[in-house]
Amino acid sequence: MDRALECARRGLGRTTPNPLVGACIVSNDGVLVGQGSHERAGEPHAEVHALNEAGDAARGATLYCTLEPCAHTGRTGPCTNRIIAAGIRRVVSAMEDPFPHVNGRGHASLHEHGIEVTVGVGREAAARLNQPFLTSVRDGRPFVILKAASSIDGRISAAPGRRTAITSAAAIRRAQYDRAWVDAVGVGSETILVDDPLLTVREFFRERPLIRVIFDRRLRTPPSARIFDTRAEGPVLVLTTAEAMRENGPRAAALKDSGATIVVPELPGIEEAVRELHSHGVQSILIEGGSALHAAFWDAKVADYVQLYVSPLILGDTGVPIEHRAFSTFALFDRRIEALGPDVVIEGYVHRPH
Repeated sequence: MDRALECARRGLGRTTPNPLVGACIVSNDGVLVGQGSHERAGEPHAEVHALNEAGDAARGATLYCTLEPCAHTGRTGPCTNRIIAAGIRRVVSAMEDPFPHVNGRGHASLHEHGIEVTVGVGREAAARLNQPFLTSVRDGRPFVILKAASSIDGRISAAPGRRTAITSAAAIRRAQYDRAWVDAVGVGSETILVDDPLLTVREFFRERPLIRVIFDRRLRTPPSARIFDTRAEGPVLVLTTAEAMRENGPRAAALKDSGATIVVPELPGIEEAVRELHSHGVQSILIEGGSALHAAFWDAKVADYVQLYVSPLILGDTGVPIEHRAFSTFALFDRRIEALGPDVVIEGYVHRPH
């Protein structure tokens, strides 16, 4: 199962809206005869790659897979049919697939055809790996990662409205890696006005376009913002309100002319805005700031994971304090601390992964 999980990780950042899945086939003698991963939506699933590699050696062998094999026809055929036809004797599955078209049907089909099925081996690791997919299916919204960088005295900038470099090159590189695998990066309009960021991926290869999201309920984003010069990297969505559209129609038109896609949720609030992103193909989003936007996500209870980068820099009392909403990193699940040059990142889940 550990090998299957490693195979699954190869699809990181590439499989949306499908889950990350890995599979491997082991003979009765304990020999690995086939392995595979799901690489892109619409292409063969991990089990099919593993079966193709194993060939005749799959007969009588055990298939390990990180998620329940599908039993329906979507953009590809049912994996269960291929498993049954190959003569697999036993299937060890990490967890059930909650997707409505699967949801136990895959395991049931295999069992009905005389295949021994074991479920639950490596469940926790498989669930952690697929939190974006599982959140999408169960909650109808993207998996939300809140990322913030602060000085050691808890400040995110030297003064209100001042662009302040806080983290080291090593920490910035780690943040770029995370941008490389999520579906979208989001910021508030204040961040656009103060930092004028590109929100692109640098130093790492990204196969799919990166969706950039600006949460802007007052339509303050300037059409001249640098982010609109990078549309080749991916679309730019401006999430706003019906009220702002009524009051600032010309400003919305100017943003459209600059290349923005204006998105207006039917109902107000961050939760509705995040659900609207789900309909635009976003299963995971990295919220990079600012503090008011982070606070809104906390208040709406739609934060799933936290990354707090802490620098030994001291900014003093004139600095802008980080918005924490009485939050402590000690409350995170699976909390881990990693040194990144002179900085550290403290990260973990807001709720226990399941």
